[in-house]
Amino acid sequence: MKLNVYPEFKHTDPSTQQRKDFVTDQDVRWCPGCGDYSILAQVQRVMPSLGIPREKYVFVSGIGCSSRFPYYMETYGVHSIHGRAPAIATGIKAARPDLQVWVITGDGDALSIGGNHFVHVLRRNVDLKLLLFNNQIYGLTKGQYSPTSPLGKKAKSTPLGSIDYPLDPVSVALGANATFVARSLDVAANHLQTVLKRAAAHKGTAFVEIYQNCNIFNDGAFDTLTDKETKATHVLELEHGKPMRFGKDREKGIAVGPNLQPIVVDVAAEGEGRLLIHDETSEICALLLSRLTAPEFPTPIGVFRAVSRTSYDTLMTEQLEKAKSFKHQTVQELLDEGQWTVT
Repeated sequence: MKLNVYPEFKHTDPSTQQRKDFVTDQDVRWCPGCGDYSILAQVQRVMPSLGIPREKYVFVSGIGCSSRFPYYMETYGVHSIHGRAPAIATGIKAARPDLQVWVITGDGDALSIGGNHFVHVLRRNVDLKLLLFNNQIYGLTKGQYSPTSPLGKKAKSTPLGSIDYPLDPVSVALGANATFVARSLDVAANHLQTVLKRAAAHKGTAFVEIYQNCNIFNDGAFDTLTDKETKATHVLELEHGKPMRFGKDREKGIAVGPNLQPIVVDVAAEGEGRLLIHDETSEICALLLSRLTAPEFPTPIGVFRAVSRTSYDTLMTEQLEKAKSFKHQTVQELLDEGQWTVT
């Protein structure tokens, strides 16, 4: 486990912070062309705008290509254990609720060895910002299929094609009753920055899946979502309170057909009133959107769900204060009382 500590940090004025203040002197060691570069750049651009002093940030990661992230952020950081970043981040937030804690993970780190930790940090609603870089492959270990790889994926560990059905991170997060769930793309700079700002402002676990291109072992996995010629017809950009439209001229939309099944309709033929209106507070709406899969449907990006629920760390602090009001202030006082029954 690597702990990055910067003892020279003092109280800083957040109003003077710029992107360069969050850039370290470390050489960024990802493969040339990796989508991680873009994600790092957008995070570094967003940090100064949040009004939080630099010494109040902590970045925690597990193991994987994405998990080198703390080295490249001039903040406090922990490069921790495979799959356990949510647990370590929970401990940091519980001990220091004044800090803003970000978790950086990948599809393998979070959903395979770390699946249990991932689900429970979401259901507990710890006040963390969790970014999952999803490239649908194991990059650091050189190209094995991952929990999000599509069925039939030919990789070094599956030369005849994967026979595993993939997990969908957004659906898993919603199933764990996460209070903030979003998705963006590595190269969609403005969109990603907007989503990151929303996540940072959320009180509770803010989960953001980021489709990230691995140009070495899974190049082009998201080309239809990023290519200028195809993205309009393959991406559904979610906007709260607005009808779900997509296409080069926004000529298509999402509606509900028989048996509550989503369908694609022609707006000119059906009318905009036929379309579903996106509602970030609706669990049913978020779940429906999470099950829209290509090629039949466009891929939704944006905020699927954003609701308010008291965070785990807040509840813990309140419970500790309540415990202090009891007769016994310390464990030693309780032991000294001597009224014990052993059964």
